[in-house]
Formats: sequence, structure tokens, C-alpha cells
Amino acid sequence: MLQLENTFFIYAFGIIPVFFFILFLLNRWRKKALASFGEANIIMQLFPDVSKTKRVWKTILYILAFTFLIIGMINPQIGTKLEEVKRKGADLMICLDVSNSMKAEDLQPNRLEKSKQALSKLIEKLEGDRIGIIVFGGEAYVQLPITTDYSAAKLFLESISTDLIPTQGTDIGKAIDLAVTSFGKDEGKNKAIVVITDGENHDQNAILSAEAAVEKGITIHTIGMGSAEGAPIPLYRDNVREGFRKDKDGNTIVTKLNEQMLLDLANSGNGVYVRASNSDAGLNTILTAIDKLEKKQFDSKIYSDYEDRFQWFIAGAFILLMIETFLTERKSKFYQRLNLFGNEKK
Repeated sequence: MLQLENTFFIYAFGIIPVFFFILFLLNRWRKKALASFGEANIIMQLFPDVSKTKRVWKTILYILAFTFLIIGMINPQIGTKLEEVKRKGADLMICLDVSNSMKAEDLQPNRLEKSKQALSKLIEKLEGDRIGIIVFGGEAYVQLPITTDYSAAKLFLESISTDLIPTQGTDIGKAIDLAVTSFGKDEGKNKAIVVITDGENHDQNAILSAEAAVEKGITIHTIGMGSAEGAPIPLYRDNVREGFRKDKDGNTIVTKLNEQMLLDLANSGNGVYVRASNSDAGLNTILTAIDKLEKKQFDSKIYSDYEDRFQWFIAGAFILLMIETFLTERKSKFYQRLNLFGNEKK
């Protein structure tokens, strides 16, 4: 398992293109300077021992040394031991609505982005719990299988957009059913589903799905995204707003939070309902409810005993710089003899 200790130094790679640009300017300046003294071919005959090839190799060695030095500062580390640890926690499946109505901007920057921000903070506060992510619209798909890898959860979370689900709608029932099956066959009251949606255009089967989940010991919480007044759904092209989504009669569509439905769903799922706002997404209430779940002990494998590998790259950079230092720009005697021999044959 590989990890990078000092990721900040990755930005140093941006210096390499600058270095190439400086070399380009220097080379152009050198050609102009030589041209001011006369024709380039005649001037180069005055320096018969100078090797253009060696000059290129010296540049390559210098750039490679600089690259190795940056990698050494980043310090790649390799996990040499896979260790099994015992964890105690709950299983949590997040069902996130990615239908077009989640683009509405009554929450800033919009309902979906506000949901992702809230989820990111929720992941940061989890300790030992496993988490999975399901995205849904008219259909439901597993975006992230249940895991203890919170870094992976954040990575998958960033990639979520309304383009993931081609079928529009808000079929919460399908999302709950998929979440239930994603938990696996383990028994126990240590499982919870958090549905994050505006609840619009929902399927009536959502309540039935919630009741079926409760029979299996699963609690369902809901977070309402949006406002009762509603907001239009913006249309963007190349990050520029072109207007708002309209119905077939040409009227602007206003999407509103279906708060009563989400409240009924939480009640049917023995959970809590929270309405998100720009200042508070209801995280503390949900976390408090999750903490009340039974904690199940399970095994988790992690890499330990990470060993530094920076010394290999620092040593490589030093060797390359030494070679570059001792490599002169003069043509080798062997090359000169070959060249002389070739001229004699002619």
C-alpha cells in the first residue's frame, strides 16, 4: 500500500514547465547572439570540440535530478504489513437524491452541493462506523459499497452530480430497497439509512419500503433539502446560466420541498426528520440518532508499518547531479577519432 507523506510538494512539479520555458528563451537568445557575429555554421566551426548532444544530455540529467528531488521531498511510503483490527460501529447507508430538482438554488450554492457539503462533514465525524452511498432519481444505484474507508467515501462523494441518473423522478422507495440489500444479511439493530432529498415527485411505495426496512431492524432518517416556497431549476451551459427549466406549456417549473412526506417517511422508519437550512444541515441531530444505535464489532484490515522511501530518490538525484557535473560539453576523443577516420575515407 502506497501513501504520500508530504503531498504539498506535488505543486513543485509545476516548476518543470517553467524550467523548459527558460531553457527555450536561453537557447533562442544564444542563437541570436551567435547570429550577430556571422553565420551559425561558420561560427560552430570555430568550436569543433563542442558537443550539442552532450549539452542536451546534461539538461535531461538536471531535470531528472530535480524530479527525483521533488519525489524525495514528497516521501512515498509503502505499507509493509497488513494488519487486522477490531472496530466497533454502526452501518450507515446514505441515499442521495440527484434528480434535476436538486439543482434548485434555494439552498446555497444549490440543494445537491449543499447536501454533498453536509455529507462530507458527516463523514469527518464518523468514528468506526461503516458508510455506503446510493444515488437515486427515477432509478437507484450504489455509488459506494459500505466501507470504513472514509477517504474513498469523500472521493466518491465529490464525483456525484445530477448527470449520474438518466431517468428523472424521485423514487425513494427504490433507493431504500437497494440500501436494505446493500447491508447484507447480518442481523442486529446497528443499521440506519439516511435519505437526503427534496421529496418531490416521490413514489408512494417509499412508506411501504420504510416499513419493510423497520421489520429488519433498520432505522430511516430523512433530511429535507429545499424550502416550502420553492425555487426554479436553473439551466446552465459552460457554467453560464441560460434560464430556467420550463414545462411543456412554457411555464417556469418551481420545485418545492415536500416536507410532510419526508416527515411521514421518518416516522414510518422510526427515525428523525431534519429540514436543512443554509446555516445548518441537521448533522448534529442525525449524528445523535446514529450514536444511539447498537455498535457492532467487526474486523477491518489496514496497512501498518509504513516505511519511508525518500532516501532512494534523494540518492538518485545526487548521483544524477554528480554525473551532470562531470559530463563536459566537449566531444569525446573516441568520437573525434571516428569523425576523423570518416573524413579520411572520404
